[in-house]
Amino acid sequence: MKYNVNCIIIRPGELFLKGKNKFLFENCLFNNIKDALKEYEATILKSQNRFYVEKFNLSNLNDILNILKKIFGISTISQAYKVSIDVDSIKNVVMNVIPKEGTFRVTTKRAYKKFPMTSMEFSAYLGAEILKKFNQLSVNLFDYDFNLNIDIRENNFAYIFFETIKGAGGLPVGTSGKASLLLSGGIDSPVAGFMIAKRGVQLIAIHFYSFPYTSELALLKVKDLVKKLSEYAKKIDLFIVPFTKIQENIYKKCPDSYMITIMRRFMMRIAEKISKNNNSEAIVTGESLGQVASQTIPSIICTDNATILPVLRPLIAFDKTEIIDIANDINTYDISIRPFQDCCTVFVPQKPAIKPKLDMVKKFENELDIEALVNDAVAMTTIESF
Repeated sequence: MKYNVNCIIIRPGELFLKGKNKFLFENCLFNNIKDALKEYEATILKSQNRFYVEKFNLSNLNDILNILKKIFGISTISQAYKVSIDVDSIKNVVMNVIPKEGTFRVTTKRAYKKFPMTSMEFSAYLGAEILKKFNQLSVNLFDYDFNLNIDIRENNFAYIFFETIKGAGGLPVGTSGKASLLLSGGIDSPVAGFMIAKRGVQLIAIHFYSFPYTSELALLKVKDLVKKLSEYAKKIDLFIVPFTKIQENIYKKCPDSYMITIMRRFMMRIAEKISKNNNSEAIVTGESLGQVASQTIPSIICTDNATILPVLRPLIAFDKTEIIDIANDINTYDISIRPFQDCCTVFVPQKPAIKPKLDMVKKFENELDIEALVNDAVAMTTIESF
């Protein structure tokens, strides 16, 4: 008799640390899994420290595994054979699905304590039965070709599997509030969004668009980045803010050296308004300390002064190589390096201030109608969902 994989085991990550609030995290992860797999016919089950995907079309197995690997809150995944919890049933399936040559070990975990053998006893029993039947197999506990895992659970089923696939880790998206990601289209900000979503934060994205200085292709690049991030961070609303008028005003009325600092302060003010209108509790940026002139401590002090919302910088201590490595891992790097300018590369001064003074920033801003410029930009903002 041929046995096919009939179950996917999902093991949560940090949720066991959450004490009395654990059920809130489990329920969120359960709903996120259901939402991610809504296009597939499948049954999602929840048990003690486990989730299971069952009754799926075997032809969709790889697609489902690839989706599950991107869901934050999942530590590991295994494709498995689900069988009833008696010795003969487990043995029969094992004898049919085990590779017929090579070295192996048996690892049994026994959450169901009424099972008639201990974990060690059952591993030894199965190993002996396998060796009796297959001459080309041998046991090696330390240097083996495959590990036969038997997980005997409290739900009266046993799960047989050979491989443990690493998941995305982190916390389920939606358990740590909501934040607004300033998404430029470069390498850093998508990675920052990924990192903060991994801590359970739901994202909205805000992009500052300076048409005609930046092209439709630059905007398309940003949309593609949001699509890629949404594979990890669930549904993301992209707020596209017209920024040309603000940049032109800054260029005409403020010293070149302070243009970037003042521009960043406008971004913070606009992001704050959009955030408050959309129940977002923080602003997220892709800044890395010292990487460019706007990312020095004095510059950060000046930009943070423009908002009362907390500003989260998950990449603050990362170097560029580390950021690029993550961008490659999450498949945003090739999108980010498309050669289309974003608003941060428009009107770039030759010598930007690396130690701007807050009192000087405020003095130069007196030449601008800040409230009107911010309100106009927010009013003309468009929204797309991914």
